[in-house]
Amino acid sequence: MTQRPPRPVRVLASALAAGALLTTAACSDGDDSGAESADTTRISSSPLAQESPAALTPAGARAALVTEADLEGDWGQVKNASTWHDSLLVGKVDMADFLSAKANAADCQKLLDALYDDDLLGKPSGASALTGFQEGESRLLYQVAAYDKSTLDSSFAWLKSLPDKCDQFTATDSSAGKRTVQVVAASLPKEGDARQGLQVTVQGTSGGTPTTLTLDVAAVRVGTDAITVTNGGLGGADHDSTETAVKLGTARLQDVQAGRTPSGDPSEIE
Repeated sequence: MTQRPPRPVRVLASALAAGALLTTAACSDGDDSGAESADTTRISSSPLAQESPAALTPAGARAALVTEADLEGDWGQVKNASTWHDSLLVGKVDMADFLSAKANAADCQKLLDALYDDDLLGKPSGASALTGFQEGESRLLYQVAAYDKSTLDSSFAWLKSLPDKCDQFTATDSSAGKRTVQVVAASLPKEGDARQGLQVTVQGTSGGTPTTLTLDVAAVRVGTDAITVTNGGLGGADHDSTETAVKLGTARLQDVQAGRTPSGDPSEIE
């Protein structure tokens, strides 16, 4: 009968096997519990584990919002930003503009509807927060939210396609009035994991007077969270304010994800 190896040898062999197989499973006699504990410690303290952001909470989303102090100019925070809906964005896309690519009409309709409903990236899957600022006739709407990753990926791919699919089209309002809509790509600071900027102009009439609504639209993804900015009005859009909101807003969101408190708490406006 083969003699069993001395206990120290058996323990060493078991530990070596566990290391070679990259497993933390303990041996049946329980003598490798120390090796299992060591492997668990190495995994939890790895850079990847440490950098994984925590799930966005309602308090974290509010803390990640930009403030008056973050924005340059005379922007003032308002209480009713969630009720902002510009009627110039309401209209039915004219299919005649898309004779060779009718599928694009649905994307352009989706853009108008999303801008009106303030859900540019789709419905959040987790916590979200929204705030707004006004400067003269211009408005800046700022949102932070958690999303499903596949939803974010498809939303950013959709945004990127819009300058080609929806470069210019016509929308008809409920009174049969015609509006000309143009969509062009806009540059953004290189913040976050992905970003997309657009400038949307809507030419129509308001009260019988010709008007042009100009909007800066920006979206930045940071992990599975994202910020969106819609900035502009009948007097145009201040792109510098959009860039400032993107830069400082991304930094605030990254602070929240890392468990840090962003500098300057956002105002609590209900």
